Formats: sequence, C-alpha cells, structure tokens
Amino acid sequence: MFLTIAIFITILLNVWTIANSFFLPKLQKKTTIKYRQKVSLLVPLRDEIEHVAELVRCLKAVTYENVEFILLDDHSGDGTYEALLNETSNDSRFIIIQGQPLPEGWNGKVHACHQLSQHASGDYYLFLDADARVNPSIFERSLATLQKRKASMLSGFPHYPNRHVLSHLLVPLQHMVVFLHLPLAVANSTRLPAFTAACGIFIFIEKKAYDAIGGHKAVKGSLVEDVHIAREVKKHGFSMILCNITDSVVSYMYDSSKETWDGFKKNIYTGIGRSPVMVVFLTSLYIGLFLFPFALGVYGIISGQIAYFLPFLLTVTFKMYVDARTRHPLWLSWLLPISAALLIALLFASMMVHLRGKTYQWKGRSYE
Repeated sequence: MFLTIAIFITILLNVWTIANSFFLPKLQKKTTIKYRQKVSLLVPLRDEIEHVAELVRCLKAVTYENVEFILLDDHSGDGTYEALLNETSNDSRFIIIQGQPLPEGWNGKVHACHQLSQHASGDYYLFLDADARVNPSIFERSLATLQKRKASMLSGFPHYPNRHVLSHLLVPLQHMVVFLHLPLAVANSTRLPAFTAACGIFIFIEKKAYDAIGGHKAVKGSLVEDVHIAREVKKHGFSMILCNITDSVVSYMYDSSKETWDGFKKNIYTGIGRSPVMVVFLTSLYIGLFLFPFALGVYGIISGQIAYFLPFLLTVTFKMYVDARTRHPLWLSWLLPISAALLIALLFASMMVHLRGKTYQWKGRSYE
C-alpha cells in the first residue's frame, strides 16, 4: 500500500513539474531591433572587492548603447570603493557613489538600491548583485521579453556555478522550489500578488512602474524585498514576469559554506511569511516527497525488493529535470534527500532566531 501511494505521488510530482516548467519562458533571443530607451544598471556593493574586477569587465562587454552603470559602495571595509574607482576610471558610462549612513528601519541592501535609483536617469532599471555576471546582450533580450509579454517587471533565478559543498546542496534548490510550489501559468499571466516570485540578484523594471509603487522605499524594512517589490508591482496594476534566465545570468552567490548557511537562514523564514504553520507544513511535505521515498529505497536495497527503489528513483528524475532546465550538474539529483534534510534544518534554525527574539547577522549588520 505504501509503495503504491509513493509511486503514484512521485509520478504526479514529475508530471506537475514538467507541465509547470513550460510556463517559465526564457529571455527572447538577441534581436536586431534598436531600442532607444535608456537603461540604468544599478549595483550595490558591500565588501565585494573580490568581485569588482570581473563585474566591471563583464559590464564593459555589454552591447547596449544607451546605458549607464551606477555602482554604490555601501560602507565597505575591504577597499571596494578604491577598486571600483580604479577599474572604471577609463569608461565614462560608470558612475561610482558612496552610500549614506543606514537610517533606522531600513534593510541595508534596500537602502543601497533606493540610493542607486535616486541617481539613475534611465527609462528602465536593472538591479543587479555584485556577484552576478550577465550576457553582453542582456538589455536587448530583456527589453524584447518585456515588450513581447507586455510586462513592466522581469526577474529570474540565475545559473549558480557553486564552489562549496553546502552551496551545491542548497543554492540550486531555489529553482526546485519555484518549479514545485509556484503555479507559473497563474504567476506569469495574472496580477494576483499571492502568486509571485522574484530574485533580487536580477530585477529589470520599468521606471514608471518603479516610481508608481514608491520604489524601494515601499519595502524599506523587508528581508525579501525582491518578492515584495514584485507583489507591489502587481498590486498597482502592472504585469510582472518570471523567466528562466540561466543562459544569460550567472551568480557566484556565496563564497563559503558558512556564508551559504547564514544567507539562507536570514531569508528563509521571512520568505514563508514567518509562519510556524508553514514550517510544519513544508517539513511534512519534504519528508513525504523526498525523505520517505529515500527510506523506501534503502529498505528495498536491503531487503532485495527492488520495486521499493522506484519512488526514490522518481524523485531523482524530478530533480534531474529541474537541474537540466537550469544548467546545474545532474549528479546533484542523487543528493536530493540530503538537500531536503538541510532545507528542513534551515527552516527550523531560521524560525528559532525569530522566536527567540534574536537578530539575523549578515555582512556585519543585524536584521530583525
């Protein structure tokens, strides 16, 4: 009985994921259309000296002509500002600014993005993280996608070429969570705020929509400002689209396993609305979908009843499909039970920080 139910559920998991994925479009291919709109690329940097040279080199290769690059040093203590000045000194498209002190009630990154927007003069803004690298034709492709979809905001989760064990196990799960939990047909064809996802690494937004929602000031205290901005865009009557940008944007998101753990712990509980009920629900869901089939598989191998290995194999094919669509190593699929267990542990670790009245720590700052 358990085996039959497990096989049925894991088959449904695969069917749902494959069907859902068809509603996550890629960016339009490079177009020959000459867009005239000015684009402001806006990057906040805090202690990012190791990324400065590659970031600037990547931006200099951008093919779009009507563009300005505004990079803000957010009180770095590692020489980021000096490195920015040195790397951009021969290119007039770059504007380097130093951030103002963080006001009370503001998230550090949100305040940095707010300041960047105040210096921008473009018709469109691209908020990009310092650890991201973009395809040279990223602006043409993004503008073409917005035009085709009649949208005012575009976001997506990049490809993550992870360099640490914990990053390999956790960071690609962002794609899995989108394919599993978000009905993409609803998210990309309606303005219902509840059906929304976004990634702060890459947010391309029309200035008109950005100003209408009040910019980053409208979400000044948020730890998941990307999602909240996307929801505000929909609430104000604009369309937002989530795309598969893995062939156009790369992000070296975390530099160590500790950074990976701390980064996820800071965001994950807030990302589910700080709801203990959701923690219990997701824990039960992931145990049922990923850990129970693994346990059946182990039992099947030990007992010699190979049929019990099938549900686990079906969870592997589910993860393998997601990884193939998002350009991650397929061998990660076999480690899904470990990734799921780590995700459950993070849910509880993040929740306990909040329930104990403590603060989340990130890059020398405390967040409630």
